[in-house]
Amino acid sequence: MLILTQTMPITMLLFFGYVFGSALAMPGEEYRAFLVPGLLAATAANGIMTGMFQAAQDADRGVMDRFRTLPMSRAAVPLGQTAADLLTTAAGMVPLILVGLAVGWRIEGGALEALGAFGLLLLFRFATSWVGAYLGMLVQNEEAAGQLGSATFILPLLSSAYIPTDNLPGRLRAIAEWNPISAVATAVRDLFGNAGAEAAPGAAWPVAHPVAGAVCWSVVLLAVFVPLAARKYARGGR
Repeated sequence: MLILTQTMPITMLLFFGYVFGSALAMPGEEYRAFLVPGLLAATAANGIMTGMFQAAQDADRGVMDRFRTLPMSRAAVPLGQTAADLLTTAAGMVPLILVGLAVGWRIEGGALEALGAFGLLLLFRFATSWVGAYLGMLVQNEEAAGQLGSATFILPLLSSAYIPTDNLPGRLRAIAEWNPISAVATAVRDLFGNAGAEAAPGAAWPVAHPVAGAVCWSVVLLAVFVPLAARKYARGGR
């Protein structure tokens, strides 16, 4: 799981950093410094995909039905899945960070700010994994969850994870700036002291106040999907 979850971000870092970087206004190394926090935010958002697949797999194979017969809290199983995913993500981010350092990315801010950035990434991953757990229990089909999960790849593309949103056309820019991934990516850049953390004039509130915006998005997702996932697990059924 660690290898699979890191193969794509590292590949995208090397490909985007050396191919797309030459096509943007930012010089190569500056773009890679912009890209690494965006990829970390996109990795955190991938909790939707992994959470959906794992929950659908357990539901499809009858694992959740067996757990449901045991005397335990109805939130225990989805909580166990999301907590395990959080630990996997924390370990899995290490290779991406090491490759980022190798291609020129640096943490320019202080140690406390850097810890805050990593904490924010894990909080967002925890929130998105609950979204995925609920969707997986809703789908309850391993193959369908795999197909639907792959569609979430478009979410980071509609954000500031890979490119600045300043020059996007009006409606597309609004969609990108209200995308939770944009707030997280901008907040991480801000806390790491990297380029691209400055909000353009007229930016949406989550991007203009990225740390507060990222925390708010994470709290909202948890407030909505934790009860939904626990209720769906308790009811079971297709």
